[in-house]
Amino acid sequence: MKITVIGTGYVGLVSGVCFSEFGFDVVCVDNNVAKITALQRGDIPLYEPGLDKLLLKNIQAERLSFSTDAKESVRDADIVFIAVGTPSKSDGSADLSCVYQAVDELAASVNKDAVLVIKSTVPVGTTRAVKNFLLNRGVKLDVVFNPEFLKEGAAVEDFMHPDRVILGVESERAREILSHVYRPLYVFNIPIVFTSLETAELSKYASNAFLAMKITFINEIANLCECCGADVNEVALAMGLDKRIGDQFLQAGPGYGGSCFPKDTSALEDFAHKLGAAMPLVNETIRSNGDRRQRMVEKILQACDHDVKGKNISVLGVTFKADTDDMRDSPSIDIIEELIKRGARIKIYDPSFSKQAEKIFSDVVWSKNAYDNCSDADAVVIITDWSEFRALNLKELRHRVRNPLLIDLRSMYPVSEVKASGFAYCSVGRGFEKLES
Repeated sequence: MKITVIGTGYVGLVSGVCFSEFGFDVVCVDNNVAKITALQRGDIPLYEPGLDKLLLKNIQAERLSFSTDAKESVRDADIVFIAVGTPSKSDGSADLSCVYQAVDELAASVNKDAVLVIKSTVPVGTTRAVKNFLLNRGVKLDVVFNPEFLKEGAAVEDFMHPDRVILGVESERAREILSHVYRPLYVFNIPIVFTSLETAELSKYASNAFLAMKITFINEIANLCECCGADVNEVALAMGLDKRIGDQFLQAGPGYGGSCFPKDTSALEDFAHKLGAAMPLVNETIRSNGDRRQRMVEKILQACDHDVKGKNISVLGVTFKADTDDMRDSPSIDIIEELIKRGARIKIYDPSFSKQAEKIFSDVVWSKNAYDNCSDADAVVIITDWSEFRALNLKELRHRVRNPLLIDLRSMYPVSEVKASGFAYCSVGRGFEKLES
């Protein structure tokens, strides 16, 4: 079976590589010539643990190839996956122009027996609209919606061992073909859920909106903890032990970012509004998460006696989450830009060495490791929860800094450990532990 994946962004590249690992012949297509040339060499344009090894393995096995020619690549394909971006427009709605551009390009040459699978996140009704779009051009295809649920930093594992696979189908033939594609997962007893196009589309938005609400909820509990003396980490532990709630996405911090939650909550709000369906929980999630970044700035300012002008602020981690180089809508952007506006001198270390971050932050100093980054710092600020920041030698760090102040926006350390190392400790969802005079 031959598979063509159109789009070599995060979802498309991970999907294409993993399908080739399943044993299928896969061609990944993109109109970015430089990106395709790099991929043909085995160079991956994104940071995702384990993906580089799988890519090289399957190129060498001649199961995986890359092309800029979409028309030729779909001519003999049994299945065509569309995995292009659907970013937010200025009004919050999803921009589907890349989806329709891809469909329009393949219409004239696609194998008429192929199944077309939309993997891009799209509003409810889009897959059916794509099917009609093709019919109007004289092309009758089975069109399926197959949402992705890949966490950046764990995408390969999520693809190979997903919680579930959702498939919106309308024909028995499409059901049989997609069953064959995902057959390698049957050995792990992964639930394969077949449903309608509309239900499958909404399941993606509903899942991401719920997780975004969960993050926002624990952040609001963190605010309450700071007022009443409770510890948000212990509250989250107590909540997460309840099987009805679970412990994932209950880590208080600077709010969600990335390529999915911001655009998907906005698109869901826009879609619901157009249908006249009120979604106050989603609306409040978006508003509260937007306010979260300014609250983090205020926390930093308060810890620094409300003045950062001329102070050396060492920032550890700027990507929107650990184990990725993705800077899309990262909370660090707003936080750092505001500190710079207030006169702070910023030094940054991020383990991903993100090229995206280097383009975003110009008036900063970059470091090669955490300890050099913290030399002569007036405050150390942890923004992203990279694992290596959980095991810092705080006593060594104490000798490097000018002023012993650790501002931990991920609450990664026990308060007693930080105090014992000689730092004042400002964290999220807990009290500010000042140094004893």
